[in-house]
Amino acid sequence: MTPTDSSGRRPTDKLHFHHNVTLTVTLTVGTPPQNISMVIDTGSELSWLRCNRTSNPNPINNFDPTRSSSYSPIPCSSPTCRTRTRDFLIPASCDSDKLCHATLSYADASSSEGNLAADIFHIGNSTNNSSLIFGCMGSISGSDPEEDNKTTGLLGMNRGSLSFISQMGFPKFSYCISGTDDFPGFLLLGDSNFTWLTPLNYTPLIRISTPLPYFDRVAYTVQLTGIKVNGKLLPIPKSVLVPDHTGAGQTMVDSGTQFTFLLGPVYTALRTEFLNRTNGILTVYEEPDFVFQGTMDLCYRISPVRIRAGIVHRLPTVSLVFEGAEIAVSGQPLLYRVPHLTVGNDSVYCFTFGNSDLMGMEAYVIGHHHQQNMWIEFDLQGSRIGLAPVQCDVSGQRLGIGS
Repeated sequence: MTPTDSSGRRPTDKLHFHHNVTLTVTLTVGTPPQNISMVIDTGSELSWLRCNRTSNPNPINNFDPTRSSSYSPIPCSSPTCRTRTRDFLIPASCDSDKLCHATLSYADASSSEGNLAADIFHIGNSTNNSSLIFGCMGSISGSDPEEDNKTTGLLGMNRGSLSFISQMGFPKFSYCISGTDDFPGFLLLGDSNFTWLTPLNYTPLIRISTPLPYFDRVAYTVQLTGIKVNGKLLPIPKSVLVPDHTGAGQTMVDSGTQFTFLLGPVYTALRTEFLNRTNGILTVYEEPDFVFQGTMDLCYRISPVRIRAGIVHRLPTVSLVFEGAEIAVSGQPLLYRVPHLTVGNDSVYCFTFGNSDLMGMEAYVIGHHHQQNMWIEFDLQGSRIGLAPVQCDVSGQRLGIGS
């Protein structure tokens, strides 16, 4: 049973996380508990852990199922093994031990492979010892081997039946990303009815009951209605912001994606306006063949002196407008320094909005880089997302969450 407080509500669990290229939170799994770092991903369903295998050269941060008395592998005869999710581009199958074998694939071309299993996940101060289904993965591959080695697990948080949040039965969860090293942010599982919290502006989740080839029905999909630059609404036809008859063109809020990606015509309109607004403020990096991470083609040369002088505060504000709410991005989050690339004394910084078309992705994706210093509540019960600008480090202090 799910524990509740005297009001009948489940108590809120508070977890501190780390923020760099990904959002990671530390949980304990198994009996006795093992510490595991997991990437918070609202765009994925099945959670998985990197499991200890004798061939793995770096088993220190991995989950070792042989050390957990509560670990239970799932046989391929189980109905769970036949559950289809968008993560399973290849259907789950039987391995030589008649255990359920799964291969998970993601939009960024990364993948993980292993067995489905169940074990106890210990969350914050919760007394709930529910056994959750997850992937015990022995093979993980992606575009960045260095990041792959750091990743010891993924916490699937979308609305699918096998997601962590669905299996745990939380009606709501929230997170807040500060963007600072001193206090990266936190994840709250449960209600966030705090008297000191700025009232949230809610935008409804978009649901389409008919299966469509390009529409992810368990994603957190909202309706993007426009984009403003310094308060000026860009001339974007409403029709290109609405999913078409194939489901292409949905807007997803995804904590597992770093930057924000827009479909070609919308990206071009924003790129052109931002380029015009920064003319005379920033110097364009004139290297026609350079596209950062394959999608971001508007980059600038900026000297350390100009960064220290606060040049980012002269940049225009980009606002993503939704039905009933908006996310305003200004200052440093608009630019990202390309690692290990300099031109003379200048560093190269790229505009942090990318072109979905260059990824072969038929969707708008709001990444976590543009969710900084926003309280974001995912209300599964109310089928909506709440947004409010806050200082996440201050909110963390009020919650008693230390760094």
